[in-house]
Amino acid sequence: MEQSQKKDYKGLLPIGSVVKLAGFDRDFMVCGRVVVATGEDKIYDYVGFIYPEGIGTGDDLVFFDRDNIESVQFIGYQDEFELMYRTQILDDLGELAYVNGEIVPVSDDED
Repeated sequence: MEQSQKKDYKGLLPIGSVVKLAGFDRDFMVCGRVVVATGEDKIYDYVGFIYPEGIGTGDDLVFFDRDNIESVQFIGYQDEFELMYRTQILDDLGELAYVNGEIVPVSDDED
């Protein structure tokens, strides 16, 4: 199955950021960006786990988009590698699709 998503991935929070999500009374720490949950076709902005407990099992992971974030409690570690990754990779991702178990860029000639 293929699902194409036009999204802007500019300004994603760094790994280690702690956020308050709408509908939850707990904070979550970001542990991944631009991800797909097992058994789903949707590309999420983030995956995180309950803070401060951490990951106990894979069932502890919560997949969410930036519009689910009510507030940012802490911004994660940012060094030159994080800044380079964000500006040279994430900011330029463009339209993505989830195809055959992989997140892939959508080229303009596939319309």
